Amino acid sequence: MKKTPTRLADGRELIYYDLDSTDALRDAVDKRPLDPISTASEVRRDPLLGDAVAIASHRQGRTYHPPAELCPLDPTRGGEHLTEIPDSDYDVVVFENRFPSLSGPTGRCEVVCFTSDHHASFADLDETRARLVLDAWTDRTDALSRHPAVRQVFPFENRGEEIGVTLAHPHGQIYGYPFTTPRTALMLRSAAAHKAATGGGNLFDHVLAEERAASERVVIEGAHWTAFVPHAAHWPYEVHLYPHRRVADLTELDEAQRAEWPVVYLDLLRRFDRLFGPDAGRTPYISGWHQAPFLTPEEYAAYSTGAGEPLERADFGLHLELFTIRRTVDKLKYLAGSESGMSVFINDVPPEKAAERLREVAHA
Repeated sequence: MKKTPTRLADGRELIYYDLDSTDALRDAVDKRPLDPISTASEVRRDPLLGDAVAIASHRQGRTYHPPAELCPLDPTRGGEHLTEIPDSDYDVVVFENRFPSLSGPTGRCEVVCFTSDHHASFADLDETRARLVLDAWTDRTDALSRHPAVRQVFPFENRGEEIGVTLAHPHGQIYGYPFTTPRTALMLRSAAAHKAATGGGNLFDHVLAEERAASERVVIEGAHWTAFVPHAAHWPYEVHLYPHRRVADLTELDEAQRAEWPVVYLDLLRRFDRLFGPDAGRTPYISGWHQAPFLTPEEYAAYSTGAGEPLERADFGLHLELFTIRRTVDKLKYLAGSESGMSVFINDVPPEKAAERLREVAHA
């Protein structure tokens, strides 16, 4: 992987990630007359729930469903349409979001463009390009771990207008949160309780072993990764992807795990696109990496409530969660009263049936 950092006209950082075989010289200059970025992000705590809400009113003016010829994530080709990427082509690129939800003392938000092809999707990438995206995510996780305001790094992709995507170009984001997210905090408390109850057992290892042993919800089992529909899936079609050797974050994956991941993940995405038949179009989804937050040993130990060994960062298990809000070819899963009001999900598709369907669509 070749990494070339540069700056955009308003001072934001942009990084080109190229395949080693690429000999492109990334010296194009951003010629747009941009004013310095001014954001108003703040994080407020909810006194009842104890969680955090990012207030970011400046995002009201962000780019919204532009025509394809005005896409800001395309490469800059010619002088008529200057974009966020100054070069005329790219492999993978990461840059600071122009309309960040989190910035400065409240964290950092970045955009990841998977390919310069506006009409492609992650599922269209070959294994070499998908591996390059994984390497870019890993590099940014490592870099953001040293950011003074960042406590947790979340690389994710939203795909499809049904999800709320406002730019059609294939891309994802990386959020560097200034706190441990509520979902991760729940996982840490569960992991601590399991460790205490089992005399040192690991919850993530237990979940993976149980799913592999039962097999009925396993979708793909490789040499180093297993993809399965969880026993208590929240969403109609939801798959979790675990490495067999537990690691805390992307930086700890070994070469064997990195080499197999694109094979398994691309297979999963292509199965998602075949779930509802050839005329249903691409399946909308959310996909994200759940990584251990960057906390002190004392902060990890604070999640422990019972006797025995305290929780440590190494007890967290990196995994990817992929799900769609589509439950049938013409119906979406909306978060209504129970889900939105009380955080109690009601799933219309039994996880075993979802896994069976995902196995059925293994081939076109």
